[in-house]
Amino acid sequence: MSRDLFAGVPVVSLAAALPWYERLFGGPPSFRPNDVEAVWEMAEHRYVYLVQDPERAGNALVLSFVDDLDERVAGLAGRGIEPARHETYDGGVTKVTYRDADGNEIAFGHAPG
Repeated sequence: MSRDLFAGVPVVSLAAALPWYERLFGGPPSFRPNDVEAVWEMAEHRYVYLVQDPERAGNALVLSFVDDLDERVAGLAGRGIEPARHETYDGGVTKVTYRDADGNEIAFGHAPG
């Protein structure tokens, strides 16, 4: 079983995408390995990174389960980011999806229990 995760999100322009992702993740990237990537550490050994790659931009689907979904959604709304979709599945699992300007989907979920 793997313990590390790097989830990549291709964007048309890193410079244009950075402000939205800084609001989404609540701050600047954890590090910038080069001129075309920005990385946020979401938890120990778990990262989401943006990569400037116009040909693949808009096709990412990222879902992170969190304990504080309601607070996270409220915080994002306070930073001017509204969900594209809010879903509740059988068993009470909730998923809130956000879409960046390129069409990438970044979602946060919560499972009861």
